[in-house]
Amino acid sequence: MFSEVIQPRFSETDALGHINNTVFAVWFEGARTAVFRIFTPDLNLQQWPLIIARVTIDYHAQTQYGEPVEIRTFISRLGGSSFDVYQEAWQNGIKCASGTTVMVQFNYQSQKAVPLTEQQKTALAEHLSAPADR
Repeated sequence: MFSEVIQPRFSETDALGHINNTVFAVWFEGARTAVFRIFTPDLNLQQWPLIIARVTIDYHAQTQYGEPVEIRTFISRLGGSSFDVYQEAWQNGIKCASGTTVMVQFNYQSQKAVPLTEQQKTALAEHLSAPADR
């Protein structure tokens, strides 16, 4: 599991004073950086090999400004050329949101999916786990 703590910004609140629901997609993407480095260690966009096939987010509780949020990132599925990144946002011991992003290794020149290498699968498998109560 990868873990990152985020300090919510005032600008991320909505009219009700909660963290806006659109913010979680941004937070989850930022917390996937460690996963991206498995494929592109220097994060060079000219050599970027990943695309997103699907993103789902479920909201479980309100998230407030002024308290840190921990983003937990797991690999929940490994496929031939794709994998699932499962993430959770926790604040004050409460799971506030969870989501899954389907990532595909992709060749932009041929416009086709590319199989994951054994090295990539091994690195991803180190984080292969997700809570059962998703």
